[in-house]
Amino acid sequence: MDTYGMTPTVTAAGPGPLLAAVERLEQSPQADALIELLRRAVRAVPLGPVRDLLHGRPLGHPAHPLLVQIPLGTWLSAAVLDLGPGHCGAAHALIGTGLAAAAPAAAAGWADWAELPPEQARTGLVHALGNTAAVALYAGSFIARTRGRTTRGKALAMAGLATAGAAGALGGHLAYRQAAGANHAEHVAHLVSDGWHPLGALADFPLGRAARARVDGVDVLVVRQGEDSAHVLADRCAHMAGPLSEGEVADGCVRCPWHGSLFRLSDGWNVEGPATAPQPAFDTRIVEGRLEARLRHGHERHRHDGQRPAAA
Repeated sequence: MDTYGMTPTVTAAGPGPLLAAVERLEQSPQADALIELLRRAVRAVPLGPVRDLLHGRPLGHPAHPLLVQIPLGTWLSAAVLDLGPGHCGAAHALIGTGLAAAAPAAAAGWADWAELPPEQARTGLVHALGNTAAVALYAGSFIARTRGRTTRGKALAMAGLATAGAAGALGGHLAYRQAAGANHAEHVAHLVSDGWHPLGALADFPLGRAARARVDGVDVLVVRQGEDSAHVLADRCAHMAGPLSEGEVADGCVRCPWHGSLFRLSDGWNVEGPATAPQPAFDTRIVEGRLEARLRHGHERHRHDGQRPAAA
């Protein structure tokens, strides 16, 4: 930096070749037909409540990043043992453990992938294919070691580790650059100020149907329940920011029109996935026929319907 107040020179640097290649992958529609076929196949598997477990709904965040730690950890440990003499049996066992653990990790990954929009799905498909290749290489390593071909087994394992590492880098791009699996409603608590905010005349909102309003520049879902009550949630779905105000309202819940996540209107709880985080919920009150809302903070989130908020 110039210490004499002169303007520093700014270079017009762009993305490096690796990032540029990944960005081209995101925008390329060439595999979209295959993606749609695979998406339908994954959604058609009759998993029932297991699908929510694979999404990680009980954890409050996706399960796939947690599950992949086991195969990656065991395979990395096997590579360390392969670098020294006398640990062939232990490395063999670690590779077998990683192969067994790869199955639930892959199932969770495919369940999440089937609910991604096109750009993320394109990156995710290559990520999944890379992981599949890594599993195939490690399976070959396991078989080679079983047959006593240790050198071949070590070579295949090292190739598998490199492939898994490259696939993992794409997974990091998915999570951190493309925000797949992130809570897309987390920002609401940082944007909405404390206190009550006017939404409009209660009579202007349709009875029992979803409508949209704004609080501090944040879109919110409003569902009027009667002549003196309404439910208010953040409008953008925690899963992938789908507009809940365009969703179906039934049985005290609203279903996201994009990927089918189901949220309880009374407190925003995610009753069904793929969303793993609840929707930010608002307390409501009626003042002279006009609806007002106040953001409900975490420790108040699951207040029962019968409890009325304290006056401001």
